[in-house]
Amino acid sequence: MPLGRFAVGRPEEASDLNTLRAAMAEFLSTLIFVFAGEGAAMAFSKLTGGADTTPSGLVAIALANGIALFVAVAVAWNISGGHVNPAITFGALIGGHITLLRAILYWIAQLLGAAIACLLLRFTTGGMHTGGFRLSHGVGEWNAVVFEIVMTFGLVYTVYATALDPKKGDLATIGPIAIGLIVGANILAGGPFSGASMNPARAFGPALVSWAWRHHWIYWVGPFVGAGLAGIIYAFFMIRSEPTHRQPLATEDY
Repeated sequence: MPLGRFAVGRPEEASDLNTLRAAMAEFLSTLIFVFAGEGAAMAFSKLTGGADTTPSGLVAIALANGIALFVAVAVAWNISGGHVNPAITFGALIGGHITLLRAILYWIAQLLGAAIACLLLRFTTGGMHTGGFRLSHGVGEWNAVVFEIVMTFGLVYTVYATALDPKKGDLATIGPIAIGLIVGANILAGGPFSGASMNPARAFGPALVSWAWRHHWIYWVGPFVGAGLAGIIYAFFMIRSEPTHRQPLATEDY
């Protein structure tokens, strides 16, 4: 059972050079992703005078986020595994592909990277507010939670299939682009409703810099539930035959 593979980690792991390199890679990749993704949304807002999302704008934002995530994951792929998302880290933790200690360092690095990216955007745009995520008219909080659960489930399931599954084979070569594509597609599907975060760090950075916390809990609960479900289902049903006595490290499979 996947929860049987859960590993806390050794105390010395926190000061291990490889762990620190991995955390730095997560910080930089999250900064790159959030700067480009949130920056695209801010640029669209500036060009349209703050108008609501149009079909062409939605496509542009989905494309920008998908490409930025593809690059951000690819550049950290061989160092940290390219999580760039606390929910993905949680999904990997549930399946025993990363220790709890390393996951905590990843979460800190990801949140810092997102916050600094938004601070840089605030500075470079002359004080523009980071838009963040909000619910569309007529969309309730629990509607949005379910949206985030389903979209994040699809994202983390894709991560498992292309990166974490020991039998992934040649699929690993398309891992980063598959991850970027599913995020872009989910933004097209969920963007007009919940904003399609799928990433607590992506929601945290704009919320912190603009100090706008309304409905923020949705973008933690939804992604973490979706990621946990994907981790349990894939690890239990798809790679159940993997030995459970193994003590995996963070980048051993990812």
